[in-house]
Amino acid sequence: MTILAFDFGTKYIGVAVGNAFIKIAHTLNVIKNKRKNGKINWLMFNKLIDTWNPEKIIVGLPLNMDGSKQYITILTKKFASSLKHRYHICIELHDERLSTIEAKNILFSYGGWKNLQRNNINSMSASIILQSWFNNK
Repeated sequence: MTILAFDFGTKYIGVAVGNAFIKIAHTLNVIKNKRKNGKINWLMFNKLIDTWNPEKIIVGLPLNMDGSKQYITILTKKFASSLKHRYHICIELHDERLSTIEAKNILFSYGGWKNLQRNNINSMSASIILQSWFNNK
């Protein structure tokens, strides 16, 4: 079973893909979250869905360290709902606390400061979210 994962952000959306059988996540290119009249431009998502044909999508759920919601939590839930209605694919939200910090640490260890670009961080975060989901199943 192929699974896509997204790390939703207002400017960039990190993307990862994995297979439920081998339980390994891989980063994909980040999607620039270009909005038209407050709505997401879905062209890149259409291409991802067509290319990977996922059976499930995992969306990182941003929460404060104490588990409380924040503004981006609401936007992320709306994004997940839009994915479900648009593509009719099973969507699961997965706690993403500390995934960005972990992504930065991993990227820094591989390439120093030059590797800490926003697109690298978002996609690595999506991969960490998906790997965490695999590890919890």
